[in-house]
Amino acid sequence: MTTYDVLIIGSGPGGYIAAVRCGQLGLKTAIIEKYPTLGGTCLNVGCIPSKAVLESTELYQKATHQFAEHGIAADNLRADLPRMMARKDQVVKKVCDGVVFLMKKNKVDVIHGVASFVNATTVQVQPTGEGGGEAQQLTAKNIIIATGSKPSTLPFITLDKERVITSTEALALRELPKHLIIVGGGVIGLELGSVYARLGSKVSVVEYTDAIIPTMDRTLGKELLRSLKKQGLEFYLSHKVTAVERAGDTVTLTAEGGPSAELKLEGDYCLVSVGRRPYTDGLNLAAAGVELDEKGRVKVNDDLQTTASGIWALGDVVRGAMLAHKASDEGVYVAEMIAGKHPEVNYLLIPGVVYTWPEVAGVGYTEEQLKEQGKAYKVGSFPYSASGRALAGADTEGLVKVLTDAQTDEILGVHMIGARIADIIAEAVGIMHFRGAAEDVGLMSHAHPTYAEAFKEACLNAAGIGALNM
Repeated sequence: MTTYDVLIIGSGPGGYIAAVRCGQLGLKTAIIEKYPTLGGTCLNVGCIPSKAVLESTELYQKATHQFAEHGIAADNLRADLPRMMARKDQVVKKVCDGVVFLMKKNKVDVIHGVASFVNATTVQVQPTGEGGGEAQQLTAKNIIIATGSKPSTLPFITLDKERVITSTEALALRELPKHLIIVGGGVIGLELGSVYARLGSKVSVVEYTDAIIPTMDRTLGKELLRSLKKQGLEFYLSHKVTAVERAGDTVTLTAEGGPSAELKLEGDYCLVSVGRRPYTDGLNLAAAGVELDEKGRVKVNDDLQTTASGIWALGDVVRGAMLAHKASDEGVYVAEMIAGKHPEVNYLLIPGVVYTWPEVAGVGYTEEQLKEQGKAYKVGSFPYSASGRALAGADTEGLVKVLTDAQTDEILGVHMIGARIADIIAEAVGIMHFRGAAEDVGLMSHAHPTYAEAFKEACLNAAGIGALNM
């Protein structure tokens, strides 16, 4: 029986980053993955493939709708969905191969199989793949549960994964939907809805609440709704889905709410995008003394230790936002805790991003949260329509909104929508990490013309200074 310092179950962005850091710290480490490739949901059927097809379809959208404005004639264009998907698969392979390289470089043993606990220090691994083989048992001083999440559904919806699908199947379609119905107006639904709307599909989004991306600052939801409607997406807000039924190649959705008593939509595909659930199936956690909370998440304390000594958990399988970078931050945190260091994760400063176009991002407190707290705050904003770079790039939709402490000018929240926002939000995170003020950003030189100047101008506006340039 092989013994390790650290044994990690799951090779997603939390698990593999934890493995890399453990290897760097000189800990004898192994990672267990039940699928043939490393990288988990994010690299295989989530973040990376979705961004690949989002990029491809955004280029197509620009070619068909914006090239003429730039003086570029592009006639007889057509979208080749199978080729787009093939490119996506190539991108995924390269990224997953990169994780394999990192494991070798950091001397991490990779074991493919299904893991289950025998006790708090022992894990049994049943090999997967062709040939199978005999199960083996591994022991470790520390075990990290990083098994991630799976798409959720509603109790009355049957996911046949052919016409009633999850994000996994939506990223592997080889035909263009005529009418894609999406249940849920959150990040995943809007990103994938954007992909197919750009390619010519009719896309209808049915959302239970009165706003899209409802967990983000409401200003962002309103701006994105306006933009996506212009791109052709249909929205049915404040609608409760009551049934999704398939008959042959037709899917019918029934919902309640809105001006009429009942809504019926017919399409050829229905994407169920109502969130994700922690995945602990088959782990036999009880044998190790690991407890779950009422939402099926692994219970952890502030240091990500479970109810069993020496067992840790991180990422989507524990409380908090289900974000790849949050899992990665926690992977580093747990590895360094095991090594006796003193790491930290500031959960308030983990940004959320929506990779539609325009992109959307936010970090810190939303305006709704500050109102709830009774906090005295100031608001500064700057529209992309006044940005020289946005005008030059013909991407003038969007704005940057900055929330600051009314007394100290410390930045409490930053919320953005527009071109290249997914990258610009990192500047806001950096400033807020050091508890910077809006005036501090105003004193920093920003290259001109850039999209990032919009953040500077919004900060100047929050500090009571008018716009300095375009």
